[in-house]
Amino acid sequence: MLITICDDKNALGEQAAEKGGRFIRKAITERGECNVAFVTGKSQIATLKCLALETRIDWSKVNVFLLDEFIGLEKGHKASSSTFLYENFLNLIGGVNSFHAISSDETKVKETLKELNDTMKEHPIDVAFICIGENGHLAFNDPPADFDTTDAYILVELEDRSRRQQANEGWFKSINEVPRTAITMSIHEILSSKHIIVSCPDQRKAKAVAMCIYDDITPLSPSSAIRRGIDTSLFLDRQSACLVFGDQRKY
Repeated sequence: MLITICDDKNALGEQAAEKGGRFIRKAITERGECNVAFVTGKSQIATLKCLALETRIDWSKVNVFLLDEFIGLEKGHKASSSTFLYENFLNLIGGVNSFHAISSDETKVKETLKELNDTMKEHPIDVAFICIGENGHLAFNDPPADFDTTDAYILVELEDRSRRQQANEGWFKSINEVPRTAITMSIHEILSSKHIIVSCPDQRKAKAVAMCIYDDITPLSPSSAIRRGIDTSLFLDRQSACLVFGDQRKY
């Protein structure tokens, strides 16, 4: 895993987008298309903004996937991953080859999972843009995460710390409004990506970053699994990196 520490979140976004964009262009050159997965959330805005300005990528040859989605949200809810990605990225780039949204319809979870898992068999991820949650989750793989499943997408129950982060970021008025379940790309599928770009700014992520770097790789510390990725690049700003020079966590 290659760690890059940037001066601030804007510089982080520029460098993460530049490296990820290079891998996207390479896949298009070699195969004529590229499969890209995106996590959503405030930590990704700078990276998405810079990636949307990348004029050397032919987005019409890119298939876009989401890493996760809440179950039970009404269409257009601001916390929906689809809504977020449209507002902060897809509406800015002029169209992609395909966008594979994840249905939040709680009556169609089995059908949604089957469709997603069938689709992923034909679309191995070239580049995954991800982040680390405040509780150390990857996508919505909260601790203890399922390290054994080989399904591309799974149904998960969200930990309260994960739900509280969503409320604290302003996506919901309170934790009581945050759904308790979600569909997420599995740890196995994320690690199968040819390239993993981790954009993780802000001091509130510092402890989670330390977990990722220093913890044993176990289901209790899902983010630690990215150290097993084929090619993982972790981008931090000075705030999120404040505990990485030796394990400075206080127990």
